[in-house]
Amino acid sequence: MMSVYSVATSMTISKMPSKSTKKACRNCWWKPQTFREKYLVNSRRLCALVCWYLLILCSPLEAAEKSPVNLAPNISAGKYLFQAAGGCSCHTDTKNNSAFLAGGRPIETPFGTFYGTNITPDPETGIGNWSDEDFIRAMTQGLSPEGNHYFPVFPYTSFQRISRKDLLALKAYLFSLPSVRQKNLPHDLILPFGEQYAMMFWKNFVWSPEPFISNPERTESWNRGEYLAQALAHCGECHTPRNLLGALKPEMHFAGSKEGPEGELAPNITPDKETGIGSWNKVDISYFLQNGMKPDGDDVQGLMGEVIELGYQHLLEEDLDALAEYLLSLTPISNELRSDSAENSETEEY
Repeated sequence: MMSVYSVATSMTISKMPSKSTKKACRNCWWKPQTFREKYLVNSRRLCALVCWYLLILCSPLEAAEKSPVNLAPNISAGKYLFQAAGGCSCHTDTKNNSAFLAGGRPIETPFGTFYGTNITPDPETGIGNWSDEDFIRAMTQGLSPEGNHYFPVFPYTSFQRISRKDLLALKAYLFSLPSVRQKNLPHDLILPFGEQYAMMFWKNFVWSPEPFISNPERTESWNRGEYLAQALAHCGECHTPRNLLGALKPEMHFAGSKEGPEGELAPNITPDKETGIGSWNKVDISYFLQNGMKPDGDDVQGLMGEVIELGYQHLLEEDLDALAEYLLSLTPISNELRSDSAENSETEEY
């Protein structure tokens, strides 16, 4: 009878390869079939490695969006957004040659006189001490870092549609500009419109925030135009009449207003052929936003002229075309703004 050890030994020995087998194994990689299999396996591994590397190399945008290290706002993008917003001309008192964006510009309204604020990065009189969240809260909720309510003459009612990414880029650009130490002037308003409790009431019962949502049934260009007009360029803030409480009349959106900023008339920019821009085409609108020249050869004056000079003339052609496409798609609204008696006394903004 064989022992357990003998059985195990015999089994082990029986499975050991012979010399001829060893020699064959040492030389088996030279065999065409085996070489071909190994070559294919290694080629596949190498191909997979190269594809993985190229995928990482060629996808920086997706990686940047997911990586917190690459989320620094783009100052040049912020400058372009600033221009798309019209250059924030209300914050520069051009008539008195005030410093750029240092505030002090009077803005006449039916509720009294507002004064543009200092939005330079000065830490004492400007916005230099604002955090990212302070800036976003001001632009989307109309709240100061101290929790005070801003008046809607500051168009946070439109800016609340701007994306967070664009807002941070805009802040980065503003903080890259020279600081100017200039105190803000107090507003001169009719009671009770200058009181904080009135603004709390207005925000809770009059204002209805509406975030920007792309329309999947429209073209990409049309959605871009809506984003520019409704959010960044805030066209409706001047070109839409307001009710007695200062809220925009939604049924008259973009139909023009006799009580535009600084007492200027803001005309009807819906495609109504008689009272709006219905006789204009996309080229007319794009050219006007670039050069301030109307199809009839007349040039624009007043605040709109500043907005074009500081802002819209710097926009890309595709953005100008997108704005034109969006405006011409609006529902035409007939709104005759000027009577014969008032026509000579009022200044038309655009």
